[in-house]
Amino acid sequence: MSEMAGKTRRGFWSSFQFMTLIMGQLTALAVLILLQHILPKADLEAWGWRIAFAIGGLLAVVVFYIRAGLEESPSFLAAKASRAERSRAMLLFTKFPRETWTIFALTSAGSLAFYAYTTYMQKFLVNTSGFTKDQATAISAGSLLVYMLVQPLFGALSDRIGRKTTLIFAFLIGAIITYPVMWQIATTRDPLTASFWWWPCWWCCPAIRR
Repeated sequence: MSEMAGKTRRGFWSSFQFMTLIMGQLTALAVLILLQHILPKADLEAWGWRIAFAIGGLLAVVVFYIRAGLEESPSFLAAKASRAERSRAMLLFTKFPRETWTIFALTSAGSLAFYAYTTYMQKFLVNTSGFTKDQATAISAGSLLVYMLVQPLFGALSDRIGRKTTLIFAFLIGAIITYPVMWQIATTRDPLTASFWWWPCWWCCPAIRR
């Protein structure tokens, strides 16, 4: 999506990739909420959790089918036609070490923040904050919905003020507020309050994920 978007709207259009990623997580949470309401807890823990994996397996087949019919971007086709050495991944570390390690560090930090606030947070809400699993699922679903909706806003912002400025702001604010936010979530027992303190993280993660 980034390759096809062009330079002036690249941030905005590439943000929809992350919207679809969050849609997938919201779909998974919707399946979990449904299973939690239609199956007894014992059945859900014994065999019901496998239903989500079965649905995921079927959807993977659909994704492979869609991917097979997609057209590649002109830049990819040009690189493939030239068979340039730079298309080999390992050469990136030898010919462009500084750029490659910079991207590696930024991607690692962004992924750490993303999965900490999405995947791990559900366990944090249960094991540390003391919420029930149903409450943790509902809080996660609501927060992910907000996160999904602000993706294009931060994408468009990066197009206006630049990717570097957006990244610096996101990592700086994220580093400052992470501990206070996690501490507040750990000490609250109200779902709305937990969601309120969670939302500031969503204003940093979209920018980091650009």
